[in-house]
Amino acid sequence: MSERTIPLVDHRYAASIPKVPAVAPAAGSLVRDRLGRPLHDLRISVTDRCNFRCTYCMPKEIFDTQYEFLRHDELLRFEEIERVARAFVELGVRKLRITGGEPLLRRGVEQLVAMLARLRGADGEAVEITMTTNASALARKAQALREAGLHRVTVSLDAVDDEVFRRMNDVDFPVATVLEGIRAAQQAGLAPVKVNMVVQRGVNDQQVLPMIEHFRGSGVVLRFIEFMDVGNTNGWRMDQVVPATELLQRIGERHPLRALDASVPGETAERWMLADGSLEIGLISSVTRAFCRDCNRARLSMEGKLYLCLFASHGHDLRALLRGDDQRGVQAVSDEALRGAIAQVWGARADRYSELRGQAAPDNGDAPSPRRVEMSYIGG
Repeated sequence: MSERTIPLVDHRYAASIPKVPAVAPAAGSLVRDRLGRPLHDLRISVTDRCNFRCTYCMPKEIFDTQYEFLRHDELLRFEEIERVARAFVELGVRKLRITGGEPLLRRGVEQLVAMLARLRGADGEAVEITMTTNASALARKAQALREAGLHRVTVSLDAVDDEVFRRMNDVDFPVATVLEGIRAAQQAGLAPVKVNMVVQRGVNDQQVLPMIEHFRGSGVVLRFIEFMDVGNTNGWRMDQVVPATELLQRIGERHPLRALDASVPGETAERWMLADGSLEIGLISSVTRAFCRDCNRARLSMEGKLYLCLFASHGHDLRALLRGDDQRGVQAVSDEALRGAIAQVWGARADRYSELRGQAAPDNGDAPSPRRVEMSYIGG
């Protein structure tokens, strides 16, 4: 295998083929990046398609009927995903999250869950398998997913009011079906179900307190996420961000709160509990209080590109290592070589976009923004 890094630019995002080191770290090795951050989570996108057109993720004017999604043969096969995931687990990953697009649109995704559920870490323990979904098909899929080995689901839900929810998903999808999916997930044992709400000022911020009232006593963990500048198509503006500190004040004025400790290192949410114990709340402040310093997550796109940051503009083409590429003079590599390439990529990582954004001078609009991956492509 050549030691060169071969640049690749396609109609979506730039990527390069990772170098393969002469010696790969042994299975069970723990790798750290240049800032000392360990590799712990891998988010696996299985499709770039979604049946919603949420304005902050897949705005309809961009992702319309003319938009060219990936062909099926361009997606990683389940066997390839399992192979990549195994390499990550051998390097210390303990949590695999299946994402999209909308992952339940990928036919047979239960089979992938079953394959990933068989993976074991160096200590012989199973890894945690989770999924993020819009829950549009969860009511009929929850039991099969649990039987396949899925542990938990996170549901994206930006309003409990039907009119607001239909307006935000922009396909007139009813909120009742999503709520039915959440109940089905709980009944199947995919608990605790986490519900993520992206809060936009003037769009759905009036839904924060109704969401709390709806989910009190339900066993759901409700998390509020600051509207983020992911990708280039969602029309992000800082004045639409509702800071987590403001949300905390709003909630606290209605409901007494007590702080909770982080449940795991690198956790994105600041955790709170209503004083009566009826609901756990998380605040994810990736815009106003960046947590890059503890980020331990890598992301694999549906076509096999590895990204080291949610706000990345460049990926690493693992599919070329899995399948080979005659046109670029690349041969398919062994499992050991794949593990070595991934370890080398992570070891060179120094990404901290959100921290740097917070330190930067205000944007005057003169300089063009780099083309970052879209939320729907990278899976959040």
